[in-house]
Amino acid sequence: MILSLNEIYKNYLTGSIEVPALKNINLDVEEGDYLAIMGPSGSGKSTLMNIIGCLDRPTSGLYLFDGIDISVQSDSSLSEIRNKGIGFVFQNFNLLPRQTALENVELPLLYAKVKKKKRREIAKEALRKVGLEDRMDFLPTQLSGGQKQRVAIARAIANRPKILLADEPTGALDSKSGDQVMELFRTLNQEGMTIVMITHEKAIADCADRTVVIYDGELRSIDEFERILNSRKYGFGGNENEEV
Repeated sequence: MILSLNEIYKNYLTGSIEVPALKNINLDVEEGDYLAIMGPSGSGKSTLMNIIGCLDRPTSGLYLFDGIDISVQSDSSLSEIRNKGIGFVFQNFNLLPRQTALENVELPLLYAKVKKKKRREIAKEALRKVGLEDRMDFLPTQLSGGQKQRVAIARAIANRPKILLADEPTGALDSKSGDQVMELFRTLNQEGMTIVMITHEKAIADCADRTVVIYDGELRSIDEFERILNSRKYGFGGNENEEV
């Protein structure tokens, strides 16, 4: 089991009022899984992603990452888990603008204290894997959106993490570039990479092998969620910056 969330709750204080963001989340991800977590804006997707990615702690409940109880880890231990255990892919790439593609991919290896010669070899191989061997010395401003995302994916897999955690990975891309990114995810998964993908788009979620839906901070079956949509006439989309 790569990760297991048991009875996870997350509350935020707004003034003196406690606002629930996640309610009784139970979720298991096995090694080699390709999971999509789907839901509309404000559903709790970002909060759940932050907890899975060890960027935030739940208010209550048990989160085991690769058998490690996250709740008792120090901040430095969590930082190491994020660096070596989780590869992050964000909607807006999060590349350093003054660093080349190669230097961006080297960053997690630098933080992991991999020696320069070795980290350069690993970073070059990661860029070859995503089809950017001819763009290693390019700055982000010299790359297309799809190329930037592939650099971000190369950076995410450079440390050979336990899981790849992707947050709206095609949200800033045109349809062709988005399709290429999803094909790359499929290839990585077929090679054994565990992928957890957050999305509000059903077409993107359908690329995964398994989908769970989060709505109002709770995980629901797809059938149950579709009944809610039909009864309330809500749809996916909207401004992802509104996410809880």
